[in-house]
Amino acid sequence: MNPTLSHTDTQTVTLAITAVVLPFAAFVLNLLLFSKNRAAAWVSTLAILLSLVLSARVFTDVWNNHIIHAQQVWFTVGATKVQVGLLLNNLSVLMLLLVPAIALPVHIYSIAYMKDDDGYSRYFRYLSMFCFSMLGLVVVDNLILLYAFWELVGFSSYLLIGFWFTRESAVMANKKAFIMNRIGDIGLLTAIIIFFTQFGTFDIDALFGNNGLVPLSNIAGNSWVAGPHSIPAVWQYVAFTGIFLAVAAKSAQFPLHTWLPDAMEGPTSVSALIHAATMVAAGVFLLGRVYPMFNDVELTILAIVGCFTAFMAATIALTQNDLKRILAYSTISQLGYMVLAMGVGAYASSIFHLVTHAFFKCLLFLVAGIVIHQVKHIKEDNNLDIDPQNILHMGGLRKKLPVTFVTAIIGSLALIGLVLTSGYLSKDGILIQSFSWAESKSGFFILIPVFALFTSWLTAFYVSRLMVKVFFGEFRLQKVNPHIHIYIGDGGWLYKAPLIFLALCSLFPLFSWHPLLYEDAWLYKSFLPSNFLVRENIYHTIIPALVNILAIVIMYVAYWLYVKRNSWSFPQTGFLYHLSFKEWYIDSFYKAVVVRFVMWLSNALYWFDKRVVDGIVNLLGKAGIAVSAVAAWLDKYILDGFLHLVAGIVQALGNFARRFQSGKVQYYLYSMLLVLIAVFIFKMIWT
Repeated sequence: MNPTLSHTDTQTVTLAITAVVLPFAAFVLNLLLFSKNRAAAWVSTLAILLSLVLSARVFTDVWNNHIIHAQQVWFTVGATKVQVGLLLNNLSVLMLLLVPAIALPVHIYSIAYMKDDDGYSRYFRYLSMFCFSMLGLVVVDNLILLYAFWELVGFSSYLLIGFWFTRESAVMANKKAFIMNRIGDIGLLTAIIIFFTQFGTFDIDALFGNNGLVPLSNIAGNSWVAGPHSIPAVWQYVAFTGIFLAVAAKSAQFPLHTWLPDAMEGPTSVSALIHAATMVAAGVFLLGRVYPMFNDVELTILAIVGCFTAFMAATIALTQNDLKRILAYSTISQLGYMVLAMGVGAYASSIFHLVTHAFFKCLLFLVAGIVIHQVKHIKEDNNLDIDPQNILHMGGLRKKLPVTFVTAIIGSLALIGLVLTSGYLSKDGILIQSFSWAESKSGFFILIPVFALFTSWLTAFYVSRLMVKVFFGEFRLQKVNPHIHIYIGDGGWLYKAPLIFLALCSLFPLFSWHPLLYEDAWLYKSFLPSNFLVRENIYHTIIPALVNILAIVIMYVAYWLYVKRNSWSFPQTGFLYHLSFKEWYIDSFYKAVVVRFVMWLSNALYWFDKRVVDGIVNLLGKAGIAVSAVAAWLDKYILDGFLHLVAGIVQALGNFARRFQSGKVQYYLYSMLLVLIAVFIFKMIWT
């Protein structure tokens, strides 16, 4: 590492590397020693616990302190030296702490949740590899290693989504996730190549940082500056397109979002990890890493796409009945808020919401896991033919699952963004700053914050619908069949402890002592200078009031509709309902048009290859064989025949001439007589 690093900084770098490597060490140990041993769970859990402790130490050393950039030469190509190292600034150490903080409760929960699964040890191997990939991604200092860990995150998620590989649906889901993420990976690779060709370096700090500091604003104009050179506008937009595809694929933004709802085929604990602080957060983290490259046009595109994604996903969640699928579309919607925040310049609010969302979304998925697990027990105990993930078969579970219910309420309120929760602080910051951004631009840009605000109310409705359908009223199956036996509960401390921890982290005190002002949150203040924290306009008062008052009204309406009236809030017919229930027909469009076109093109290329390319090759082969046959006949019967004829003539002449040299006098006399007779006859004929 750098000889200029102080002893303290060297220790910090060592701790960071150890925190990253520990999950990989657990993966190797489980693979070699505990491949069929239930001790694999405790090895992985201990590794992520130690990683959390070390990450916390690194966090305290770096947060709001000096930046640590340790690197050394990795390899040299010509005159280009590629460095390898760590970049520890506020953004990276925050993510370094967040990943194990979310992964640890998931590991603990999984010990109980996966105990009866045949792939128990394999599951924890995959989990350790997944955590190693994400931890490496957030601390590396160059684009080559970032891309390598980016791919590892995708591969690890592929293994986890298809964990139950004997199910056809799981195989199709992980294949879909893998293929769609390859589109984004091609984009990221293209952007990296452009960065290198334009600036001759892969160093993230040299390209996008100011001595490693997280940027607060982008360079105005059509290009950004890295060192003494600037990038031409055409390459600027090509690089942006590549980054956008990478973010859209990894963080499930329109139009590459359709893989995420299908990714629910993996274990629910996997969903909690993927949807919280790891895979889907990688796209937003990438935006934070390369944020200075974006110009005004590109930021506006991010704002529009983020807003549309948030709105679209929220409308889809309104009518879904699969518990995990509702939460999946909720994740897509909240990621849309984060991308929107990046687009409107609310960098700190985007990162803030990434962190708060990690806790309450992980909590809600773990809650969903318990609910589904218990409904599955009811199904098996009573031999019922039901889908244990369908919320229409639930109801009244708060009486049977009190701890799960209370923690679910906290997570839901945080997701809606009500006061006293962390979600209130982070989401209100995005909404307020988006209105301020739109006001500075005027025109139709006001639609972006308006739709974002409307989406927050849609969130209140579909979350309330989910909670009411699952926990309130009476158990619907028992109403149909009163003789159903129900023996369920919250489970042991391995279930309860992670829920309680995540619920506490979803409340405001973890981030701010003031429950109403997002500007007072320590995380938010650390990404902005003090002059950015002034409450500048009336939006700081109106927006939180509108969000909370109408959200409470909407929550009551949902309760009244689904419990008091026990009905739907709107008809299950018509264009709008089907648009929502069929997920805006986007996946159907992909299957009917894109997939069909790809299959048609593949078949056409196969036909062309078989009939034309192979046909030409086979024709040339047959022509070659025919020519060879003709050449062989000519060689055998003409050339060899002529040679044999000449040889035969020579042999005949030789044999004939040899008779005159027999050594017998009488033959010589006969010969002389014949010659004389021949000469005499020739002379007579001639004269």
